[in-house]
Formats: sequence, C-alpha cells, structure tokens
Amino acid sequence: MTLSSHPSAAAGVRLARRVAELAGCSRREAELYIEGGWVRVNGEVVEVPQFRVLDQTVELDPAALRQPAAAPTPITIVLHKPAGTVDNAPAGGKHAAIDLLRAERRHSSDRSGIRLLQRHLRGLEVATPLETGASGLLVFTQDWHVKRKLVEDAALVEHEVMVDVRGTVSPEALQQLNRAPVIEGRAMLPARVSVSRQTGDVTGLRFALKGYWPGQIAHMCSALGLEILAIKRIRIGRLPLAGLPEGQWRYLMPYERF
Repeated sequence: MTLSSHPSAAAGVRLARRVAELAGCSRREAELYIEGGWVRVNGEVVEVPQFRVLDQTVELDPAALRQPAAAPTPITIVLHKPAGTVDNAPAGGKHAAIDLLRAERRHSSDRSGIRLLQRHLRGLEVATPLETGASGLLVFTQDWHVKRKLVEDAALVEHEVMVDVRGTVSPEALQQLNRAPVIEGRAMLPARVSVSRQTGDVTGLRFALKGYWPGQIAHMCSALGLEILAIKRIRIGRLPLAGLPEGQWRYLMPYERF
C-alpha cells in the first residue's frame, strides 16, 4: 500500500500521524506498524514513529493491515562467531562480531518467524564472551532473564569447547588438565577434559567446564607447554551450536533453554 504524503509545514509532521491519517487507523496502530518495520519512507524502512515527513512517499506493507505489529519484546540472538572477530566491539568497530547480524547472514534454519528490526540490534549485550581467536557459539541478548542465567548463574552453566593443540597429550598432562586451576589467584571450577581425536601431530581435546572465562583454557594449556591451534565452543548449557554455519546467526526460540 503506497501512501503519498502531501506537502506540510517546513518542520513536517510525525510519521505516526501521517500513517494514521492516510491508512485510516488509530495513532497507536500507526506507531505499532512503524515500530514493527512495516513502513517505508521513500523506499527505506523507518522504525521511529517520531520521524518527521514532508512530501516523501510513505509505503505501508499490506500484511500490516491484517495484523498490527506486536509490542516490542527483548530478543536473544545466537551467532557462530568466526575466529578473529571481537565479541564486545561496538557496531562499526574493527572486526566487530555484532556487524555480522545482518539479514543476509541469517541462517535458513531460523524458524522464529521474527522479522529483523533495527531495534533488535540496540541494547544487545554479549552474555557469553569468547576470546578473539576463538570461534563458536556466542549469545547476544536484550533479555535480562537470559543475562541473569548466563552471567549471574554462570557457575551452573556448562560450556563444551573443542580445542586443538600441537603434539600428543600424555596421560599425566590430561590428569593435570582435569584439576581445578588457579588463575590470577582465583580458584576456578575443575573442568572435565578428554581426548577427542589424534590426527598426525594434532590432538583434539574436549573441555566441559562451568563458568567459562576467556583465557582460562589458554592458561591451562600453556602451563603444560601445549600450543593451542584452535578453540571452538560448540555448546552452552543445553543449547548446541548444531548446524549453524560459521558467520551466520539466528534468533533464540522461545522454548530453548540454557
């Protein structure tokens, strides 16, 4: 539905008012349409009801007429972070992981039915930090319930991490890795570490540890002279990385729990 707005005063009028006038709906419905990403101004989606328009062309998606957009709710996004990206860098920052949260990188397995809106990218916090050189499951959230679970109750959430090291890991070294480490004077919970594979001079280790702390695995391995080649987190609590390809993301489903 195309709504060609007429010229107004120099300052223009609020977009919500213009949509309400031209679509024959209430001001509140117009605000919901706009906040839901259903309205375009000169071809660009505008999600701010206070946006002021003059004689621009305003378009309302026909689907919006059948059901007004729902009120905003906090969202959680899971990303398969590539090695080299920075999890806590601001949008537009060098190698910022958040910049991967674009429509073209949304994985086809996403069954949430949620339309990507600009407001979903505001106020996102990384609840599960990863080293810059590590890859794997990363969680961004606006939801304080999720943040509390992953940050305040971190000691109760198990992380499964696959680590490649150079060389063979002796039984003695493996036994040492399974002991509770002390890092910077801080006693950490013991990890469950096992050998997952041996390929040439590369040993694959599986770490299952609670309260994941970036740098913890590197500290544990370096203390034994083990050179880390790759770190990849494949599970956080009950949420697996599963078939999410590197560099792609999806919304967390309502039934999924950590």
